[in-house]
Amino acid sequence: MSGTYLGMPAFPKAAHEAVRNDTLRANLRHATHTIRDKRAVAVAELDDWTELREAGKQIKDHTLSRLDHYLVQLEESVTAAGGTVHWAADADEANRIVADLVKATGEGDTGKREVVKVKSMATQEIGLNEALEAEGIAAYETDLAELIVQLGKDRPSHILVPAIHRNRGEIRDIFRSEMEKWGRAAPEGLTDSPAELAEAARLHLREKFLRAKVGISGANFMVAETGTMVVVESEGNGRMCLTLPETLISVVGIEKIVPTWRDLEVFLQTLPRSSTAERMNPYTSMWTGTTDADGPEAFHLVLIDNGRTDALADEVGRQALRCIRCSACLNVCPVYERAGGHAYGSVYPGPIGAILTPQLRGTASEIDASLPYASSLCGACYDVCPVAIDIPEVLVHLREKVAEHGGPGHRLEKAAIKAAGWVLDHPGVLAAGERVAAKTRRLHPKKLPGPGASQWTDSRDLPEMPAEPFRDWWKKNRT
Repeated sequence: MSGTYLGMPAFPKAAHEAVRNDTLRANLRHATHTIRDKRAVAVAELDDWTELREAGKQIKDHTLSRLDHYLVQLEESVTAAGGTVHWAADADEANRIVADLVKATGEGDTGKREVVKVKSMATQEIGLNEALEAEGIAAYETDLAELIVQLGKDRPSHILVPAIHRNRGEIRDIFRSEMEKWGRAAPEGLTDSPAELAEAARLHLREKFLRAKVGISGANFMVAETGTMVVVESEGNGRMCLTLPETLISVVGIEKIVPTWRDLEVFLQTLPRSSTAERMNPYTSMWTGTTDADGPEAFHLVLIDNGRTDALADEVGRQALRCIRCSACLNVCPVYERAGGHAYGSVYPGPIGAILTPQLRGTASEIDASLPYASSLCGACYDVCPVAIDIPEVLVHLREKVAEHGGPGHRLEKAAIKAAGWVLDHPGVLAAGERVAAKTRRLHPKKLPGPGASQWTDSRDLPEMPAEPFRDWWKKNRT
C-alpha cells in the first residue's frame, strides 16, 4: 500500500515533536472543539439517532458479510448503465489503470494531460497524484482544503478538513506565493478574510474546471442494485468535476458499497450530521453510468482492494471497514487534538487511522506497529461513531497482534509478564516482596531505568507505594 509519508518516524517520536508546536496545537484545539460542539447539537435534534446508528452498523456488517455478491451485482449494474469497471488488487495496479485511462483520452493533447480531482481519501491512500505526475499528467485538487495542502506542498492532516493545521494567515501566504505557479495568480492585496480567500480559490479553480477533459473522483457510497455512485460535499467543486469533463474516473475502495437505495437513506442522515454538523450535505451528487448529451461521455469505476480483503478476514478488525469517513472520532480524540494528523504517518489519521492503516498496510514497519498504541483508550471515539465501530476494542486487538509478532518492547514485556506470573504463583515470595517494597518506599524512583521501562514512565507517573502491604492492613482492620 502506498500513502506512507516517506521519512516519517513512528508515532511516538512524531507526536513528541508535534506537541511542541504551539501554533499547531492552538489551530487543532480551536477547530476540533468547534466542529464537535456543532456536531453534538445536530445529532441531538434526532430522537432516533441511536436507532439510525444501529441501522448503519447492521447494514455495513451485512454488506461486508456478502461483499463478493454485492460487488458482482455492482459491476453488472455499472456495466448495464454504460460504465466500465476495473479491478485493482493494490495501489500500483490502480495507479497504472488510471494513468492508462487518462492517456487513452488523447495522447499528446495538452488539455487532456491534466485532470481535476474531487477530494478523495482513496486516491491519497494509493498515492495517485504522485503516480500521475511520474507519467506526465498534472492532477489538480479542487476541494478548497486540498488545494491549500497541494499549493503548500503539504500533507493532509484531517479526514474532513485536510488543512485543519493551517490558520488563515498561513493560507493567505500560501496563496500569495504559490498560486501563480499552478495557474491563475492570487489577487493583488489578498488578505486573510475568509471571503477573499474563497474568492481567490474560486477564480483560480474556474479555469481548471473549464479546461480539463478528465475528472477523477472517489465515492462516499456505491449502490449495488443500480450501479449509482454518490459523492457528498460542501463547496460545489465536486459537482463541477463530476459533470464538466468528458471522461470521469472514480477510484473507490471495495467496502464503500451499500446494497440498495433504501440503505443509502440511513447514511445520508448520519454522515452530514456526524461530519459537518449539517442536516444534509449542500451538494449530494449521484450518477449512474453515462447519459447521452448530459455529463461525461465515458465513465470508469476503479475498485481497489489494497489490503481490504485482509482486513475483512479479521473478525475483530473488520469493523474498521464500516467507516464512512465522517471524522467524528478525530474531533473528540485527546491524542489527535494534541499530536495532529501528520504524526500518524498515513492519510488516515486519528483513531480510525490507528486501526485502519495497520490493517491495510500490515504492521511490518515501525510506523504501522506503533499506531495501535496511539490512544488513551478513553472510548470517546466509539461514542461518536455513527456506525458504532468499537475502536478501543480493535486497538487492543491490534496491540495483541503487534506483540505476537515482536512489536516495540515485546521482549521486555514478555520477560516482565513471565516474571510476574512466577511471583503470583508463589504467594510467599509475593508477600515478602510487598513487605520489602513498603519498608523501602522512600527509595523508589519516580522513573524506571532502561530504554524499555523508561518509555512507560516518560508518559505516566508511577503510583505512590502504600505505607504497608494490603495483607498487613487487612489483618489489622478486618472485622
